[in-house]
Amino acid sequence: MAGRQRSLQRSTACLLPSIMAAVPRHRRFLGGFICGAAAGVTVSCWAAWRLLRSQSQAEPGSERALPEEPVEESLLEKYGFPEAGTETRCYTNHALSYDQAKRVPRWVIEHISKQKMLGNADRRHCKFRPDPNIPLMFSAVNEDYLGSGWSRGHMAPAGDNKFSTRAMAETFYLSNIVPQNYENNAGFWNRMEMYCRELTERFEDVWVVSGPLTLPQTSNDGKKSVTYQVIGKDDVAVPSHLYKVILARRTRTSTEPLALGAFVVPNDPIGFSHQLTEFQVKIEDLEKMSGLVFFPQVDKTKDVKDICEVDTCKLMGFKEFTLYIVTRKVQNARTLHRLEKAMSELKEAGIEPDEYLLKLHKKKEEELQQEKQTTAREGRAG
Repeated sequence: MAGRQRSLQRSTACLLPSIMAAVPRHRRFLGGFICGAAAGVTVSCWAAWRLLRSQSQAEPGSERALPEEPVEESLLEKYGFPEAGTETRCYTNHALSYDQAKRVPRWVIEHISKQKMLGNADRRHCKFRPDPNIPLMFSAVNEDYLGSGWSRGHMAPAGDNKFSTRAMAETFYLSNIVPQNYENNAGFWNRMEMYCRELTERFEDVWVVSGPLTLPQTSNDGKKSVTYQVIGKDDVAVPSHLYKVILARRTRTSTEPLALGAFVVPNDPIGFSHQLTEFQVKIEDLEKMSGLVFFPQVDKTKDVKDICEVDTCKLMGFKEFTLYIVTRKVQNARTLHRLEKAMSELKEAGIEPDEYLLKLHKKKEEELQQEKQTTAREGRAG
C-alpha cells in the first residue's frame, strides 16, 4: 500500500508541469483540485496546491518558479565553514575570546579571591610572549609594541595570581594584552585593579571581565565613524576605550543579591581628581557597545544590586597610591641606585614615608650593601 502511494505521488508530481501549462493562470487553483482528484490522495493534493500557489507568486517575467529545496547542510560544510578563532580559550585562572583580526582579546574573564592573592609567584620571572595557543599569523609579537608609544596592558592582571607561578606567567601571553596608554595603565587602570583585589576583603568570590572597545566618534558634521590606530608589522588595534565588569558574591551560601558594576574608561591619562563612579555605565549599554552579553546565567533584572551602592567604588587617593607604588619599587630594587631613586620620587611628590616603608628601606639597603661587598670580595679573589 505504501509503495502504491509513493508511486501515485511521483506520478502526480511528474504530471504537474503539463497540467499547469494547459490551465490558464486564473484557473490554476481549480486545476490543483483537478490534479489532486486525479491522484486520489489528499497528500498529493496539498502538495499540488502548494506548488501552484508558489507559481502564482512568481516574479514578473518568469513563467513558473521552482519549488523550494531543503538546504543541503552536509554539502555546505563539506570543506568547512570559515573559522574566526573566537572560541573560549581557558587558562589556569582566566579565560578569553580572541580577536584574530585585531590581535587583541575581545574579552578576558578571571576569578579572584583572598586566597589567590597569597603566594610567592613573582612577576619578575615572567616575560611577555606570544600565546602558543594562537596561530602565529594572528598573534601580536613584542616588537609590535616596542617604540609604538603604547604600553602592554594586562586585561587579567598578573597581581591577581600570586598563588600560582603558572597562572601569573599565562597573564603575560599577548592574547591577554592590549595597547594601552602608559599613564592609564600605571595609574587609573592600576587603581581599578587594586579596587577589585580590595573587594576580596569583603566578598568571598569576585569575577571580573575586562576588554577593549573601539567606539564611534562623532565628527563636526554630525556623522559617526569608527577609526583606530594600529601598531607594529602585525597591525595590532589600539582601542579607544577599555571596559571592566565586576560581579561579587558575599559568600557561597549567602542569600544576598550579587553585586554588579560595569565601567568604561577612555584609553587616555585619567587624573586623581576623577572618581570611578564617573565611568560607570548601565550593563545593558555596555552590552550594546561590545556586542557581548555579560554573565548570561545571572538574571540581571532582579538577582543583582549596583556594586557602587553595596560597596564604596572608591579608588586609592594620590598619597596612598604613591606610597604603594614606591613601596613596590623599594621591594624590587636590585641596586642601591634604584633604591635611592625610588625614595627620591616620594620626596619629589611631597609625601613623607610611613613607618613600614622606612623599615623596608633600611632592610633593603643593608641587603644590597652586603651583596655589593660580597661581589667586590669575589672580584678581588678572582
